[in-house]
Amino acid sequence: MNDKKILQTPIQNEDLADIHVGDVIYLTGYLVTCRDVAHRRLIEEKRELPVDINGLAIFHAGPIIRSLGDEKYEMVSIGPTTSMRMEKFEEEFIGQTGVKLIVGKGGMGEGTQAGCEKHKALHVVYPAGCAVQAATQVEEIVDAQWKDLGMPETLWVCKVKEFGPLIVSIDTHGRNLFEEKKVVYNERKDKVYEDICQHVKFIK
Repeated sequence: MNDKKILQTPIQNEDLADIHVGDVIYLTGYLVTCRDVAHRRLIEEKRELPVDINGLAIFHAGPIIRSLGDEKYEMVSIGPTTSMRMEKFEEEFIGQTGVKLIVGKGGMGEGTQAGCEKHKALHVVYPAGCAVQAATQVEEIVDAQWKDLGMPETLWVCKVKEFGPLIVSIDTHGRNLFEEKKVVYNERKDKVYEDICQHVKFIK
């Protein structure tokens, strides 16, 4: 029996209601690479995205693409880039575009958390160091927009099947896994620090 939680695009609000931080999910459907400059063009330059991502997923990634000629492309490698770089744009980005799944590396902050809760979206983490494996989950590159930005920043529209594993870091219920864990880890750190100081206080 396959007990994987697989989201299928277009994703609806109700599809996300029973998903919580720490859950592992997978994506089947359409995933669009979208990082720094695309966010800036939409938010700062007020330029409409050339791809409708309402109900779809974006990937904070700068892929390596092989051209096959005749506007055909092959995915070689697609690893996540640091999501926090998009933090100052992401809340507004979610509201404007209707994107439902944001894939990246590391956590995001209060703005993204608020955007995900208000507009019903998720931020998820793709394991770092698995860029070649991720490329095998891309069945086809069906479109490429804003190619003037260069390969890493182009909006590559990818058809994927069971893309993942994706670890949910921000859910639709106002929870942020990375921020919650920071509190726990800092408490542990303080206790360990106090213990170490007891054993090395002669150094002071």
